Amino acid sequence: MMDVATDCIFCKIVSGDIPSTKVYENDDVLAFRDIQPQAPVHILIIPKKHIPTWNDLTPEDGRIVAEIAKAAQIVAREQNVADSGYRLVNNCNKDGGQVVYHLHVHLLGGEKLAGLNPKG
Repeated sequence: MMDVATDCIFCKIVSGDIPSTKVYENDDVLAFRDIQPQAPVHILIIPKKHIPTWNDLTPEDGRIVAEIAKAAQIVAREQNVADSGYRLVNNCNKDGGQVVYHLHVHLLGGEKLAGLNPKG
């Protein structure tokens, strides 16, 4: 049984209580299309286990991190952005821009992405 938080939207997506457009799934992770895409390809990759932030990962979660990386590679190939390029983003906590407190990685691609420094 995976750890879940009853008020977490991503846990509800994992359980099937909220629909999503899945693009990849295995025993540990789920990848689905973002409902407010910021690029032509915008996929969220989440662990099925409820982990609030990157800071909450433990040494025992190493396999989950590896599965997120593996899912990113597979999804990038399937979405035809592996060769042209893509970005993986994790927002951690309020100042990092995190909105949903369930660990997730954004896979963005399908166009030339803007630079990372908006101030300069």
